[in-house]
Amino acid sequence: MSELTTTFGRISSNNVGPPVSAFVRVSGPPNSNFLVGYPGISATLPRIEGKVEIRPSGGVSAPVGISYVCIGLYRRESIHPHADKVISNHLAAPRKDTRDLVGKEMRLFQCPPGKPYDSVLAMDLPFVLFIPFTRAGDDIVKVPPASLQLPSRVAETYYEVVVSVQEGHRDLKKHAFPVPLSRYDTLSTFGMYNRPESQERVSDHVVTLGTSLSRWSFGPNDPVEIYVRLTPNPDWMSKARKVSISRIVVTIEEQITYNPEGDEPTTKINKLTSKKEVISQKLPEKGYMTTINLMFPAKELRDGDGFMSRGKTAFPLHAVSGFTTTASLYKIEYFVSVKAHMSSCKDIQVRQRIIISPFDHQTCMEEMDAIELAARDAYHINIENPMLPAATIVRPHDPSALHCLGMTMVGNKRKLLID
Repeated sequence: MSELTTTFGRISSNNVGPPVSAFVRVSGPPNSNFLVGYPGISATLPRIEGKVEIRPSGGVSAPVGISYVCIGLYRRESIHPHADKVISNHLAAPRKDTRDLVGKEMRLFQCPPGKPYDSVLAMDLPFVLFIPFTRAGDDIVKVPPASLQLPSRVAETYYEVVVSVQEGHRDLKKHAFPVPLSRYDTLSTFGMYNRPESQERVSDHVVTLGTSLSRWSFGPNDPVEIYVRLTPNPDWMSKARKVSISRIVVTIEEQITYNPEGDEPTTKINKLTSKKEVISQKLPEKGYMTTINLMFPAKELRDGDGFMSRGKTAFPLHAVSGFTTTASLYKIEYFVSVKAHMSSCKDIQVRQRIIISPFDHQTCMEEMDAIELAARDAYHINIENPMLPAATIVRPHDPSALHCLGMTMVGNKRKLLID
């Protein structure tokens, strides 16, 4: 059973208006989270489903005056490239952040014209917010990047469902509820990532370094197998015979680009793991071939006592500190770098791009059946008219209206309702 992400928000104001303030919360469908489908996979129609619940403030059974209610999904991004260094953090420019509406806002309630507000005891307002996705024949649609927070908060992206509530003549109040969002279009089980990819680089027209990957999407603790080939140029064999191979170093690099679409993009490269293979031999006439295996590093999710650490509400708990993603303020890419150190010839380096998923290969395999089932369920949904349940609005004069608040009338007094 997925954990429901529900949070309470309280409104308080001394402005002129209804005397009772409201509690607002967002809840998902029964026994499930309110994020439905798989973001990044258009066939599953990724969306946020649930209902907005409005009640009187705690311990109060008087009606609440509601004029207007709407809901929307917002993305917040921020970068601070120097946040991981103490001195640079104080001298560098301040943190840069943005806030954008994802998709469209949805109006859930508006009181009839001529009335300042509608008195209600309880409101359950169903909603569905479709997360943008690309479809064949559509114009270019930017699929929202996944939620992510890098160490020291040098870059982060998070989402929140914002419920805007107007209570009579009071100011419009906004209630934010975090929504952790993952992308599933980089799973290593997809066929497009399981075809071989090769690259070559030549040094002094004498030696050619070639690398090949059998697949190029990886997750935490996934094995990375690199096939390396050094071949001499047959037209320059006299020089190639003098070449000696000293060692081959393979490194997995993380490249973070800040402000990729801005005037002054900044790039930082972090070396995650490396492996050195000492050769110390002459380059054979038929060339030299070897296979080097690495393990993509994973982040430990358990503490010293073996307990799973409590994650932050706005960010999914992953076993990697970062993954391949492109946001408006930053971009994260990964490369396998192979460098051949040689004598009598310049060293050669090849950087081959790879995709890093937040899920390991076994998890990706387990998700495939669930993705297929979600696509079948989404096939019958009409985006233009998703057929939401009717809103539930309980007004003070409705029969047994106090029952929705767990109270009832006994004589002329209000008492707790006991089944």
